[in-house]
Amino acid sequence: MRSPACHRVTLLPTLQKGGDRIPFHLSQKPAGQLLPANRNTPSPIDPDTIQVPVGYEPDPADLVLSSIPGQEMFDPRKHKFSEEELKPQPMIKKARKVFIPDDLKDDKYWARRRKNNMAAKRSRDARRLKENQIAIRASFLEKENSALRQEVADLRKELGKCKNILAKYEARHGPL
Repeated sequence: MRSPACHRVTLLPTLQKGGDRIPFHLSQKPAGQLLPANRNTPSPIDPDTIQVPVGYEPDPADLVLSSIPGQEMFDPRKHKFSEEELKPQPMIKKARKVFIPDDLKDDKYWARRRKNNMAAKRSRDARRLKENQIAIRASFLEKENSALRQEVADLRKELGKCKNILAKYEARHGPL
Protein backbone atom coordinates (compact mmCIF):
# COMPACT_ATOMS: atom_id res chain seq x y z
CA MET A 1 0.00 0.00 0.00
CA ARG A 2 1.34 3.43 -0.93
CA SER A 3 1.61 6.26 1.52
CA PRO A 4 -0.38 9.39 0.63
CA ALA A 5 2.82 11.35 -0.07
CA CYS A 6 3.90 8.98 -2.88
CA HIS A 7 2.87 9.85 -6.42
CA ARG A 8 3.16 7.81 -9.56
CA VAL A 9 5.51 9.45 -12.06
CA THR A 10 5.64 8.67 -15.76
CA LEU A 11 9.00 9.41 -17.33
CA LEU A 12 8.84 10.65 -20.90
CA PRO A 13 11.89 10.95 -23.13
CA THR A 14 12.90 14.51 -23.94
CA LEU A 15 14.50 16.14 -26.93
CA GLN A 16 17.21 18.75 -26.39
CA LYS A 17 16.78 21.80 -28.65
CA GLY A 18 19.17 24.62 -27.94
CA GLY A 19 18.97 25.11 -24.17
CA ASP A 20 15.37 23.85 -23.85
CA ARG A 21 14.25 20.30 -23.13
CA ILE A 22 11.07 19.49 -25.05
CA PRO A 23 9.08 16.37 -24.17
CA PHE A 24 9.72 13.85 -26.91
CA HIS A 25 6.02 13.21 -27.55
CA LEU A 26 5.57 16.92 -28.39
CA SER A 27 8.43 16.89 -30.89
CA GLN A 28 7.00 14.19 -33.15
CA LYS A 29 6.89 14.89 -36.84
CA PRO A 30 3.71 14.67 -38.91
CA ALA A 31 2.78 11.50 -40.80
CA GLY A 32 3.46 9.28 -37.77
CA GLN A 33 7.24 9.61 -37.70
CA LEU A 34 8.40 8.91 -34.18
CA LEU A 35 12.09 9.76 -34.43
CA PRO A 36 13.35 13.21 -33.46
CA ALA A 37 14.57 15.37 -36.34
CA ASN A 38 18.17 15.55 -35.16
CA ARG A 39 18.65 11.93 -34.13
CA ASN A 40 22.06 10.64 -35.14
CA THR A 41 21.21 7.21 -36.48
CA PRO A 42 24.24 5.42 -37.89
CA SER A 43 23.88 4.01 -41.35
CA PRO A 44 23.81 0.21 -41.64
CA ILE A 45 27.22 -1.45 -41.81
CA ASP A 46 27.99 -4.31 -44.16
CA PRO A 47 29.70 -6.95 -41.96
CA ASP A 48 31.93 -7.99 -44.87
CA THR A 49 33.55 -4.54 -44.95
CA ILE A 50 34.67 -4.62 -41.31
CA GLN A 51 38.41 -5.16 -40.97
CA VAL A 52 39.49 -6.85 -37.74
CA PRO A 53 43.15 -6.33 -36.85
CA VAL A 54 44.54 -9.86 -36.71
CA GLY A 55 48.22 -10.54 -36.19
CA TYR A 56 48.30 -13.27 -38.80
CA GLU A 57 50.78 -13.65 -41.61
CA PRO A 58 50.51 -17.02 -43.33
CA ASP A 59 53.69 -18.77 -44.35
CA PRO A 60 54.49 -17.80 -47.97
CA ALA A 61 55.23 -21.45 -48.75
CA ASP A 62 51.71 -22.36 -47.59
CA LEU A 63 50.25 -19.61 -49.77
CA VAL A 64 52.11 -20.97 -52.80
CA LEU A 65 50.75 -24.46 -52.07
CA SER A 66 47.21 -23.09 -51.86
CA SER A 67 47.33 -20.89 -54.97
CA ILE A 68 46.77 -21.85 -58.57
CA PRO A 69 49.84 -21.08 -60.68
CA GLY A 70 49.30 -18.12 -62.99
CA GLN A 71 46.37 -16.81 -60.94
CA GLU A 72 46.04 -14.39 -58.04
CA MET A 73 47.65 -15.47 -54.76
CA PHE A 74 45.20 -17.08 -52.31
CA ASP A 75 44.24 -14.60 -49.55
CA PRO A 76 42.76 -16.33 -46.48
CA ARG A 77 41.45 -12.96 -45.19
CA LYS A 78 39.13 -12.48 -48.17
CA HIS A 79 38.30 -15.93 -49.56
CA LYS A 80 34.99 -17.39 -48.48
CA PHE A 81 34.06 -20.97 -49.25
CA SER A 82 30.51 -21.84 -50.26
CA GLU A 83 28.48 -24.38 -48.31
CA GLU A 84 28.87 -26.75 -51.27
CA GLU A 85 32.67 -26.50 -51.19
CA LEU A 86 32.78 -27.28 -47.47
CA LYS A 87 30.40 -30.23 -47.64
CA PRO A 88 32.08 -33.54 -46.81
CA GLN A 89 32.52 -35.67 -49.90
CA PRO A 90 31.27 -39.25 -49.78
CA MET A 91 33.86 -41.99 -49.72
CA ILE A 92 33.93 -43.77 -53.05
CA LYS A 93 34.82 -47.42 -52.90
CA LYS A 94 37.75 -48.13 -55.17
CA ALA A 95 37.03 -50.59 -57.96
CA ARG A 96 38.95 -53.83 -57.99
CA LYS A 97 41.88 -53.86 -60.36
CA VAL A 98 41.27 -56.00 -63.39
CA PHE A 99 44.35 -57.73 -64.68
CA ILE A 100 44.93 -57.06 -68.40
CA PRO A 101 47.12 -59.60 -70.18
CA ASP A 102 50.17 -58.15 -71.96
CA ASP A 103 48.89 -59.20 -75.38
CA LEU A 104 45.81 -56.88 -74.95
CA LYS A 105 47.91 -53.81 -74.02
CA ASP A 106 47.90 -52.10 -77.38
CA ASP A 107 48.36 -48.37 -78.22
CA LYS A 108 44.70 -47.64 -77.44
CA TYR A 109 45.10 -49.17 -73.96
CA TRP A 110 48.25 -47.15 -73.20
CA ALA A 111 46.63 -43.92 -74.46
CA ARG A 112 43.67 -44.54 -72.12
CA ARG A 113 46.07 -45.30 -69.23
CA ARG A 114 48.03 -42.06 -69.82
CA LYS A 115 44.80 -40.06 -70.05
CA ASN A 116 43.46 -41.65 -66.85
CA ASN A 117 46.74 -41.12 -64.97
CA MET A 118 46.76 -37.42 -65.93
CA ALA A 119 43.11 -37.04 -64.84
CA ALA A 120 43.87 -38.77 -61.52
CA LYS A 121 46.86 -36.45 -60.96
CA ARG A 122 44.74 -33.36 -61.74
CA SER A 123 42.06 -34.59 -59.33
CA ARG A 124 44.59 -35.24 -56.53
CA ASP A 125 46.23 -31.84 -57.10
CA ALA A 126 42.86 -30.05 -57.03
CA ARG A 127 41.88 -31.86 -53.83
CA ARG A 128 45.24 -31.05 -52.21
CA LEU A 129 44.90 -27.38 -53.25
CA LYS A 130 41.39 -27.15 -51.77
CA GLU A 131 42.53 -28.84 -48.53
CA ASN A 132 45.46 -26.40 -48.23
CA GLN A 133 43.16 -23.41 -48.82
CA ILE A 134 40.68 -24.63 -46.22
CA ALA A 135 43.46 -25.26 -43.68
CA ILE A 136 44.93 -21.77 -44.16
CA ARG A 137 41.49 -20.14 -44.04
CA ALA A 138 40.64 -22.10 -40.86
CA SER A 139 43.91 -20.95 -39.26
CA PHE A 140 43.13 -17.33 -40.14
CA LEU A 141 39.56 -17.64 -38.82
CA GLU A 142 40.83 -19.09 -35.53
CA LYS A 143 43.17 -16.11 -35.10
CA GLU A 144 40.38 -13.68 -36.07
CA ASN A 145 38.00 -15.37 -33.63
CA SER A 146 40.58 -15.04 -30.87
CA ALA A 147 41.08 -11.33 -31.68
CA LEU A 148 37.31 -10.76 -31.70
CA ARG A 149 36.90 -12.53 -28.35
CA GLN A 150 39.62 -10.30 -26.90
CA GLU A 151 37.90 -7.21 -28.35
CA VAL A 152 34.56 -8.30 -26.85
CA ALA A 153 36.25 -8.79 -23.46
CA ASP A 154 37.84 -5.32 -23.68
CA LEU A 155 34.52 -3.73 -24.70
CA ARG A 156 32.69 -5.46 -21.83
CA LYS A 157 35.33 -4.20 -19.42
CA GLU A 158 34.95 -0.67 -20.83
CA LEU A 159 31.14 -0.95 -20.63
CA GLY A 160 31.45 -1.97 -16.97
CA LYS A 161 33.59 1.10 -16.28
CA CYS A 162 31.06 3.33 -18.08
CA LYS A 163 28.21 1.81 -16.06
CA ASN A 164 30.13 2.46 -12.83
CA ILE A 165 30.76 6.08 -13.82
CA LEU A 166 27.07 6.50 -14.75
CA ALA A 167 25.93 4.91 -11.47
CA LYS A 168 28.19 7.25 -9.47
CA TYR A 169 26.92 10.25 -11.45
CA GLU A 170 23.28 9.24 -10.95
CA ALA A 171 23.88 8.64 -7.23
CA ARG A 172 25.26 12.16 -6.87
CA HIS A 173 23.06 14.12 -9.32
CA GLY A 174 19.99 11.93 -9.84
CA PRO A 175 19.00 9.89 -12.89
CA LEU A 176 19.63 11.27 -16.36
